[in-house]
Amino acid sequence: MEQNQYYSEYCFKDFRELIDHSAVTFGKKPAFELKNADNTFTFISYEELRLRFYRLCNIFLAAGLSEKPIAVSGSNCFSWVLSYLAAATVGIAVPIDKELHADDCRDFLALAECAAVCADSKRLKGLEESGLSIPCYDFDEVFALTAEGDASPQGAWQRSIPADEMQVLLFTSGTTGSSKGVCLSQFNILSDIYSTVQAVKITDEDKTLSILPLHHTYECTLNCLLLLSKGCCISYCGGLTRIQKDLLLYSPTLLVVVPALLAMLSRRLRKLVAAELPEKYKNLFEENSFGAGMEQLPFILRKLVRAKVRKALGGKLRLFIVGAAALDTDLVKDFEALGIRTLQGYGLTECAPLLAGNSDFFLNPNSTGIAMPDIEVRIDAPNEEGIGEIIARGNNIMLGYYKDQEATDAVLQDGWFHTGDLGRMDEEGALYITGRLKNVIVTSNGKNIYPEELESRLSAHEEIAEVLVLPDNTTGEESIKAKILPNLDYITERLGRLPSKEDITEEIQKAITEVNKLIPQYKHIKVVEILSSALEKTTTQKIKRFGKNTK
Repeated sequence: MEQNQYYSEYCFKDFRELIDHSAVTFGKKPAFELKNADNTFTFISYEELRLRFYRLCNIFLAAGLSEKPIAVSGSNCFSWVLSYLAAATVGIAVPIDKELHADDCRDFLALAECAAVCADSKRLKGLEESGLSIPCYDFDEVFALTAEGDASPQGAWQRSIPADEMQVLLFTSGTTGSSKGVCLSQFNILSDIYSTVQAVKITDEDKTLSILPLHHTYECTLNCLLLLSKGCCISYCGGLTRIQKDLLLYSPTLLVVVPALLAMLSRRLRKLVAAELPEKYKNLFEENSFGAGMEQLPFILRKLVRAKVRKALGGKLRLFIVGAAALDTDLVKDFEALGIRTLQGYGLTECAPLLAGNSDFFLNPNSTGIAMPDIEVRIDAPNEEGIGEIIARGNNIMLGYYKDQEATDAVLQDGWFHTGDLGRMDEEGALYITGRLKNVIVTSNGKNIYPEELESRLSAHEEIAEVLVLPDNTTGEESIKAKILPNLDYITERLGRLPSKEDITEEIQKAITEVNKLIPQYKHIKVVEILSSALEKTTTQKIKRFGKNTK
């Protein structure tokens, strides 16, 4: 694929150029704000980031790791980012999910032929117990080793890094038998960053709280590397149970999140507001979405509530960037009522990751936005409803799948990447995702049913916490089945008492009936399985469509 010229200071040719630029431009501004165990804080400036980066590159070089795969695994932290940047520069960075069992992690290390691993102590302990024999760098050790030493950028590690050479290898969800290795160049990632900063204004006054796992390109590209290119400050969340406290502690201006996290925040805000409002206004937030409840408050009260809620979110939050799953448009309105913009986007690991999104120049909460600058997106072979496979091309598209030419050839055709996702476009070029090609349920009479559409409709009912739609033939005929986890808190609140099993079934069936009224007969949900425990999810909180969930 023909590469564009580097026509902007923000379209860097490699990570070294990004780090050098930011060190010169932003100097002593904090790149990272890190909380220590004793509740004090350590600030890492852009100048210090550059020095530590060069030192770690030289340490890796001295260890004989030039052009070798180096794994990075563990909880989000500064040393994770430093290890990733140096690994991708000296050799090949291989980010691995920290939630994987140590045996699975070891198998991925072997598959990628990793020569070393950088990880937190918890991960390294598990790997050592599973028999790992390659050199290991503890994140604490990485931090200590890079505090001083040779920071000369003149070392042999300053090899040429072509735009079409793999420096990042990411494994998609699954085991080593089902996962694919996505090969990305630094230019793929930096091109996606350049596309994004053309469409969404980010400045050196911005600050983020990193919540999602860094081994995903979504978090690593958009909430780390992009922000480092613009002089922002990054801090790290201490865990999902600490989100509220950390918002108050760090006062971020922007968050990169998944819809499930937004929904959780919205629920908490409703409870916070309802608990403190005069009795006659409480039901506005018990019976409506947060945004709808705010609209019905008197102006003065609305202003007071808005100020209180914004303070609970840290006081400075202005922007949510949302991806990885379908977004309920009510959530956009919820946070719009607080003066916080919510921009939904669409992307894949293979696209480094962003392909389309809402932005400062286009906003349609019902869609995932339009193609990002310098990226082409179109619908391939649309049916009579305009639905077809989403395909894309641009400098952000992966080089291919690791050691799998057959799989690469199946998705990269005539310069276009075939996403496997189904969607349609309107006259403005706005993209609407309708489902996964492989998830489509085709009835015996040729009708297509998109599980994601039904799941979206069901999820709009607060009685339902989680849902997965699957084909079912246990009744002897083709049926659509919904596996549903009830929202017991909501049902209990609605009934004013602890619900019985019959109560739960009745509430869920009401939601099913309402949804069935809105869709054609062939899409009707006829089989319902009420779950007692949550569906299995990926680390970005996507419900898995394989394994235990489908049994």
